[in-house]
Amino acid sequence: MTVPFAQQVTFLYAEAPEACWRFYEEVLGLTLVRDQGSCRIYATVAGGQGYLGVCRARGPRATEDPRREGGVVVSLVHPDVEGWHARLLAAGVAVQGPPFHAAAYGVTSVFFRDPAGYTLEIQRFDRPMTEV
Repeated sequence: MTVPFAQQVTFLYAEAPEACWRFYEEVLGLTLVRDQGSCRIYATVAGGQGYLGVCRARGPRATEDPRREGGVVVSLVHPDVEGWHARLLAAGVAVQGPPFHAAAYGVTSVFFRDPAGYTLEIQRFDRPMTEV
């Protein structure tokens, strides 16, 4: 068996995905790699094999709390959290506050929501992921 896996896709579901598609394409600038009609898949990692799928939901969300069972937080890693904070504000995105450093986790982050209400985070690690 080969580990790690060759690719990774996280799927999010929205009752009205069109607003999310515009958000991920226009605000976050993600590259659309596959349009399946009711689901679009975007590349999230430069030079990598990480993807985010945004699909039409078959029903309403089970929970609004991303840290409860059935919830999700999508974290995107980038060295310029402060720059992303400014870009999100300029695009009219309601962020959950300025970038902050969480010493317990060794990250600096900014949190916000997409048009379907999913929580997203742009974070920078104090140490590269290659360090344990």
